Amino acid sequence: MSRPPPPERVRPAVTIDDIRAAAARIEGGVVRTPCPPSIPLSELTGCRVWCKLDLMQRTGSFKERGARNALELLDAGARRRGVVAASAGNHALGLAWHGQLLGIPVTVVMPRFAPLVKVATCRRLGARVVLEGDSFEDARALAVEIAARDGLTRIHGFDDPHVIAGQGTMALEILAEVPDAEVLVVPVGGAGLLAGVAVAAHALRPDIRIVAVEPAAGASLSASLSAGRPVPVPLRPTLADGLAVGKVGDVAFPLAAPHVDRVVSVDEDLLALAVLRLSELEKTVVEGAGAAALAALLSDDLADLRGRRVVLLLCGGNIDMATLGRVIDHGLAADGRLWRFTTRVTDRPGGIARLTAAIAAAGASVLEITHDRTFAGPDVFSVVVAVTVQTADRAHVAALRDRLLAEAFPILSGDGAR
Repeated sequence: MSRPPPPERVRPAVTIDDIRAAAARIEGGVVRTPCPPSIPLSELTGCRVWCKLDLMQRTGSFKERGARNALELLDAGARRRGVVAASAGNHALGLAWHGQLLGIPVTVVMPRFAPLVKVATCRRLGARVVLEGDSFEDARALAVEIAARDGLTRIHGFDDPHVIAGQGTMALEILAEVPDAEVLVVPVGGAGLLAGVAVAAHALRPDIRIVAVEPAAGASLSASLSAGRPVPVPLRPTLADGLAVGKVGDVAFPLAAPHVDRVVSVDEDLLALAVLRLSELEKTVVEGAGAAALAALLSDDLADLRGRRVVLLLCGGNIDMATLGRVIDHGLAADGRLWRFTTRVTDRPGGIARLTAAIAAAGASVLEITHDRTFAGPDVFSVVVAVTVQTADRAHVAALRDRLLAEAFPILSGDGAR
């Protein structure tokens, strides 16, 4: 009896050859961004850190790579009719910019929570912007409807093989500049970037480790890895809005999953702290999603990487200036450099002076102080005050708290640094 032929091997949706072809196709259309070493981040984390600065693309994120590659591959008819995409911002920006350069009409559907700077920039670049729904899924559903109705080509932001191949070109540049890199730390939302980078990196360096970073408020990759397939997860508001995707891509997931060594989920305090650290130490303004790689390195989860050669993919720098101020304050609080507490003081002359003297003696600075006489309790001769102070670190907060208690100022709330 003859043996049946072996099953035909299925070609992966994206290969290293596709990624190399994409690199040649987009050369000159997107910026070949630098990947310099970071002395301050290396000192901070104990790793040997390099930062891939793809936030230096014209529209501020890596999304230009996949957008340009997908647009370049359209036939003449599709170019003439135009394209449509659903995006929380950066994919929309990349399509708008490269659509303008290539003369291709672009329609983008953005959730209503999309950052205002991204909405305004898309319009300035000539795209038609439609704001729809409170989630990416709402925007995606309308994009599908528009594509069918108007005959437009839909370019998915993370689950299109041409887009994934374009994103993978980042790994080619990283390994050309840092050939002995040991670990790549990659932010993940829908997993398109992760898939492209992982396929390219492991084709060139099978021993390299891939760490994926997701927001705890949208942990779609870890849930999908546990299930063995893409599964939806509930989303909560997150600073990493560009990673707020409720389900990883059906195309991207099987490409990325075999290459991921570890997944780290980062909370909002770590994201805010990473934005703060990059601003202070690298003089680089990064959005929450772009700071996710550093947030992971600041966590205890990657302590074993100390001494390793680690590349952080800083993928986006599009953050509303109004939001940036709040994020920095959040980061300062998480770092123990802002502390807000309430206490009770006597409502007689000198009560507040004695409190501020105790704060000054501990080396802290008062930023704000407010009184509450009406709801201070039954003692009409005392007042509750809320105080915001500037401190050096968490140890300084603890020392200030101890001094206040020693001088009979009870801590009614704000017991310890955030």
